[in-house]
Formats: sequence, structure tokens, C-alpha cells
Amino acid sequence: MSERTAPAKTVLLRRGEVHSPADPFATAMVVERGQVAWVGSEGAADAFADGVDEVVDLDGALVTPAFTDAHVHTTSTGLALTGLDLSGTGSLDEALARVREFAAARPHDRVLLGHGWDAARWPGGRPPTRAELDEATGNRPLYLSRIDVHSAVVSTALLDLVPGLERQDAPLTRDAHHSVRAAAFAAVTPQQRTEAQRAALAHAASLGIGSVHECAGPDISSEDDFTGLLRLAAEQPGPRVVGYWAERDVDKARELGAIGAAGDLFVDGALGSHTACLHEPYADAGHTGTAYLDAAAVAAHVVACTEAGLQAGFHAIGDAAVTTVVEGVRAAAEKLGLARIRAARHRVEHAEMLTPDTIAAFAELGLTASVQPAFDALWGGADGMYAQRLGAERARLLNPFAALLRAGVPLALGSDSPVTPLDPWGTVRAAAFHRTPEHRVSVRAAFTAHTRGGWRAIGRDDAGVLVPGAPADYAVWRTGELVVQAPDDRVARWSTDPRSGTPGLPDLTPGSDLPVCLRTVVGGRTVFVRPSE
Repeated sequence: MSERTAPAKTVLLRRGEVHSPADPFATAMVVERGQVAWVGSEGAADAFADGVDEVVDLDGALVTPAFTDAHVHTTSTGLALTGLDLSGTGSLDEALARVREFAAARPHDRVLLGHGWDAARWPGGRPPTRAELDEATGNRPLYLSRIDVHSAVVSTALLDLVPGLERQDAPLTRDAHHSVRAAAFAAVTPQQRTEAQRAALAHAASLGIGSVHECAGPDISSEDDFTGLLRLAAEQPGPRVVGYWAERDVDKARELGAIGAAGDLFVDGALGSHTACLHEPYADAGHTGTAYLDAAAVAAHVVACTEAGLQAGFHAIGDAAVTTVVEGVRAAAEKLGLARIRAARHRVEHAEMLTPDTIAAFAELGLTASVQPAFDALWGGADGMYAQRLGAERARLLNPFAALLRAGVPLALGSDSPVTPLDPWGTVRAAAFHRTPEHRVSVRAAFTAHTRGGWRAIGRDDAGVLVPGAPADYAVWRTGELVVQAPDDRVARWSTDPRSGTPGLPDLTPGSDLPVCLRTVVGGRTVFVRPSE
């Protein structure tokens, strides 16, 4: 994790609402040397007023722990922010028109980069052909990743940069996709890459995100990209960056500065690209997807990481892939002992297709589920992509957040940006109002999983919460009245009964306005302030 010298000054925040379990009615907070020093009432804050370096008048604003996004691809996020974003396109014609405009506006780029198309949401359901992309770009190199980043369409000029690769019109997947992605990203200059990283981290800070878990690896980015990001995060004010390197090389992960040989270490692919590995065939394809690792490989990696004192972690979406992870981690536990495996807090990214047996195994083995509720918001429901790929019955089983929490499985929420955007309150809303009602969790539980859960996922139990001694990573929000969500989704007004002991949170009922971030502070250092409106 990137660390910086904490500022020496002492700050008093007052006349607001402070979300703290130490005092559910707190309206003030003192920060000293990068840590929370005190939380309490407005009246008690007077005792600190003369001994601080700065007083911040919150004017009724809400203070919460800063969010942690537990699964991010920072450079790709920045390139999407500064490049061609097709996630909002409603048709193939619109996508091609935007490619033409982008190519015309970037005449000097060595390669054109775009992201976010989703043919499943377009009339006709057809992705662009290579000939269409050649025409739209004027025969320039173009890489367009599908929204799940597990397949891409490319121009002929980009294929020319990868000799020997089969010339096909269908979206590229598996090794072919990894090859064209590597060629495309190799054409990005170090300056472009740094600019993209700065843009992504600045955008995260503007959303109240204080930490991101960077999920890098040789099939995703590059070693230079990863080490450059960690160096940038350590040198400039902004969100903390926790690095994971997805390679079965424990020494390499440690040398690069990763806290785990984990993240997107692929056991399978993605549902949208028909590469998630299933026990039963896809409803709209005559196969069961792609398996990249077997249980023996998973077990060997978990053993190596545990013995090296690093986290292991795997990308697993399909039910067969999740079964493979469980079988492998259980085999590692048989060799090293269950207590050592649980203490290591190994992770599973995405973990979408779970069964009661695999959920129970996650709890038994101490696995953290790093999940993305926005996936359900985007692809769930009776008419969504999940139902197209799996059929309605199987689709309803996906992303069972409530069952995971009931079983005691630690949750860490994230976005997988740029697959879905950085949007922490939207992520909390998506978990609390899951398209399948039985999978919903309370706003409070989702908020905790998106703040404290991300810290716990890296082995820190002392952070992600505003209590004395915790890191002063917090955000200040303009929001409406604070409420408490009941388990049956009813929203009740904030109770003044001291026995409730439950701090309120913003009303996230679908259709309500999400909070607006006014300030983000990391380790006591301000990294974002919204300009006066």
C-alpha cells in the first residue's frame, strides 16, 4: 500500500453529522497526525477549539469513512475517462459514429483505444465487423474492449501488429485477446499512461474514494504500468493504492510491490463473452465456457502464497470456476492446516455463480468475496444479459450477497472499473436494491462492505471506520436527511432513541439523489475539494 508522511496539523470538524460507531450522534471530529483523535458532540468540541490548527465548519454535511473500491484497473479506467467510452451507446451505428469522431479528433495517436461496447444491449445484438472498424478509423490501429474486458474487436491495422494471429471477424477472446491487448497497450506512451493514472485517481478522489485495490497482471497491463502506478500513488496526494499482481510467481509479486499474487488470476472468463466456466452449458451457446486453471494449480498457488506470507486470489465467475477455487483452497488447507489458510485472508474476485455448498466453503476457508453489485444492476433482471446467457432460473441465483453475509463470508465491494464506473454510493444502492429481492442486503451492510470491508480484505481491521486511532481517511458529503433502512427495504426516519445506537445513512431508494462529495481526505491530507458552486 502506498504510504505518505501524515500532516502534522490538528483539524477540528464541527457542526455536521459524523458516521461513527463510537458515537451514533456525533457531530464533530478531531484529526491529528493523520489519525482520528476524537469524535463526539458539538458541545464537547468547544474544548478543542483553541488547540487546533484548523476548524472546518461542516454546515450540516455528513462525514463518513472514505470508500475503498476493492477491484480497479486504474490505467484502463483513466484511458476510458480520457479516451473513447462506448458504455452508453445504444446501437451499432451510434458506436461506429463515435469511433469515426474519435479517430478524427486524435490524428496523432499511435493506437486508438476504446472501451465499453455491449452488443447484447443493441438492436440486432451484433458487434462491429473488422471491415466496419477499418472504415471508421481510416485503417488505423484500433482496440475496442467489450464492457467485461474479456473480449475485444479490433481493426486490421492492429492485427498487423501481432504477426501470426488469425484474421477473424468475431470478437477476440482468450489468448488472441490477450495478444491484441498487449500490442495496443504497448503503443501507449509512458506519458499517456501516467496521465491516465492521474485522471483515474483524481476521479476516484472526487467520488469520496480513499483507497483502490489495483488488480494488475501480465495479461491485463504490464510490470511498468503496475510499478509506475504504485510510485505515482506514493508520491502525490490522492487515494491509497493497494497492489495485486495476478501471476503464479510469488517472488515476482513481492518484487513488484504487490501484497498478493492475486486479483485477476483467471480461473475462467466472463459471462458476457461466453468464457465464464459453467457446470452446465450456456442457454445461448452449446458449450460451458473456458477453464484456465484446475484445482491442483489453485492449491499449489495458495500453498506458495501462504508460505510466503502473501495473499492468493483468483478471478472466478462461473459455478464451475468457483468450485475449482474451493476445491483447490480446501486441498491447500489439508496440507497447511485450516488455521493458516483462514489467517491469510485469500480472496475470490467476482464470485457470481455460487451455491449453498460453495458459500459454506467460503465461510469455512476464510475466503473474502470481492464483489461488484453494479454487475447485477447492469446485467441482472428477467431481460438482462445474465438471463440471455443462462436462462432466467439460473440467472436469479447470481450475486447472492445476503446469503454470503448470513454465512459469515467477508464482503469487499468494488466496481471492476472500467467494466462498471467508479460509483461508490451507486454500488451501495445496487447491493441494497438487488434485482433479485432475496439477495438484497441493508444499506448499512453494503456501506460497511464498501468501506471497512475493503480494509479487512487486505488484513487491516483497524481502518475504514471513524473511531479514535483509525486512519483519517474520510469524505464529506452534501446529502438529504439521514435514514435507517429496515431489513424489508422500508426506509425509516432517523430515530432519536439513544438505545438504537445506529448511525444514519443517506436515503438510497432508487430514484433518490445520491450524495455529492464535497471533500476527500486520506491520512489526514486533503486530496479533493469540490469547487464552490
